[in-house]
Amino acid sequence: MYRAFLIKYAEIGIKGKNRYIFENILRDRIKAALDHVEGDFCVIKESGRIFVEAQTEFDYEETIDALQKVFGIWAICPTVVIEDKTWENIVNHVCDYVRQAYQGETFTFKVKAKRSDKSYPLTSPEICAKAGEAILERFPELTVNVREPQERIYIEVRGSAAYVYSKMIHGLGGMPVGSSGKAMLLLSGGIDSPVAGYMISKRGVEIDAVYFHAPPYTSDRAKQKVIDLAKKISVYTGKIHLYIVNFTDIQMYIYEKCPHDELTIIMRRYMMRIAEHLAKKVSCQGLITGESIGQVASQTMQSLLATNAVCTLPVYRPLIAFDKQDIVDIAERIDTYETSIQPFEDCCTIFVAKHPVTKPNINIIARHEGNLKEEIEEMVKKALDTVEMLEVTPEMEYGI
Repeated sequence: MYRAFLIKYAEIGIKGKNRYIFENILRDRIKAALDHVEGDFCVIKESGRIFVEAQTEFDYEETIDALQKVFGIWAICPTVVIEDKTWENIVNHVCDYVRQAYQGETFTFKVKAKRSDKSYPLTSPEICAKAGEAILERFPELTVNVREPQERIYIEVRGSAAYVYSKMIHGLGGMPVGSSGKAMLLLSGGIDSPVAGYMISKRGVEIDAVYFHAPPYTSDRAKQKVIDLAKKISVYTGKIHLYIVNFTDIQMYIYEKCPHDELTIIMRRYMMRIAEHLAKKVSCQGLITGESIGQVASQTMQSLLATNAVCTLPVYRPLIAFDKQDIVDIAERIDTYETSIQPFEDCCTIFVAKHPVTKPNINIIARHEGNLKEEIEEMVKKALDTVEMLEVTPEMEYGI
């Protein structure tokens, strides 16, 4: 029955003169998502609407699933396209639609019409009245309720065709990826950072990611785990450039030269420095972390202040006020949780002090970092020179 989908969006609709930019980005994201779906599709932007029309046979469920992973879509409406816009033909299609879509159900309804084609002989109120009358004649068991209908049947008359729909399948909402700049995600193997990447992308931010690998203390399986997480979030974010940094020498040097209760803070400060260097190199406008206030010792207000102090780019923390269970719930929904809890350590969980400092003093931290001045710059340079870059997509195959 369905050969097309009407795509509705929320926030984009309240944009001003630059709305077309967001619409174009959303259209392109929809095209990219449908490239991996069986069938050929035409994606059309027309008068505040985006239509997806199937040109060949297609898999309905697969198409809906792909569209539900595109940020910027508020609702997906499976739609009947009526190319012959004579009123008799529209009425027949509307009644056929009610019969096939509801299959004998009894409900109250209301017809809503939108006439974008102003040359059409009937006005929007006339379309509503006449269509409602025709439905009642064909299905006398139904009842009109204009205040609180159980079902709303929509008719849109546009230049090239008329469209009928009533079902709305919710999308993710947000803004289309690429409409709000680009940032670098610090991606560990934990639960939080993949969710942070997902959340920031929902606001239209394109992301790349950096992972700090510390062989032999972190295994190749830990590296594969991070790649798998990047693949899972790339379903929503699109292609991710993943930068893998060998952090072993820097980590060991910090362990040898600095107080052990400050290890985590100082290591994180060097991670932020390296991540910022990579971010600037690829024109990112910020860094993203999965930190949440008070979750661990390195995420107290004082600790976050200490890690921020080494950055000139803004640090975005989309999970900053989330409870852990809130984060877990999202991780389960986007299918990263089971991968995140695989028991492979990352470099943030090795060499952890028994009693890490929770209220670090930035001046003291900076003074203790002075113990590293003999070799640290060369180590950072070596780490940056030996970065491995992977282009991660959902279909990517990478075996270790």
